[in-house]
Amino acid sequence: MRIAILSDIHGNIWALEAAYSDAKKHGVDLIVNAGDILSGPLEPAATADFLMPLHLPTIRGNHERQLMACEQQRGEPSADQFACDHTSEGQRDWLRALPATLALSDDVFMCHGTPANDLIYFLEQVDSNGARLANATQVEQHASGVTHGLIICGHSHKPRTYAISGGRLVVNPGSVGLQAYDDDHPFFHVIENGSPHARYAICEQSAKGWNVSHRCVAYDHRTAAATARR
Repeated sequence: MRIAILSDIHGNIWALEAAYSDAKKHGVDLIVNAGDILSGPLEPAATADFLMPLHLPTIRGNHERQLMACEQQRGEPSADQFACDHTSEGQRDWLRALPATLALSDDVFMCHGTPANDLIYFLEQVDSNGARLANATQVEQHASGVTHGLIICGHSHKPRTYAISGGRLVVNPGSVGLQAYDDDHPFFHVIENGSPHARYAICEQSAKGWNVSHRCVAYDHRTAAATARR
């Protein structure tokens, strides 16, 4: 079983096309999407048009919730408000129907942040000094109650693979479409990956456990950046 994991696309259709094409070339059996799909000053409608006909196993992230909230009450200019204003009712209905978590099989579980909270990083801790790798106790707490061998998460945009008790593996594929950002929740911190490549991961099941390959795929990031500036 070979699974390609996409996450945190953020409306970057150019990065999505590159990552999807790369995954197909690697002959994966399944492609999944771990949320934060459309919100961003890029091409939310085109991203939805690309994904919806594929019927990939997909969950919602915090930005899907935030985008939906913009339907009820307009907010300050934001990635979510932009995506809400530039998508159709049918595309937003698709987002609305997505589950928060998904068990893909008896051995594979997918969430966006943690199983309990889509705003909390699974594999990073944030304090007044910024963001860094979480300690084992924190990761174990986040995984409490999840017995699947492969636990997929997203949200932090930071590619990581973390082994925990019970032979379980937590994998964050990184972000397809947004390689750097800053945030003030719960403290101000910066996430950056050092290059604009589209990031995703391939997990392959073997007799000895899950093999993980973190992929960095080149694409026309200059066009994406120019679109965001406009």
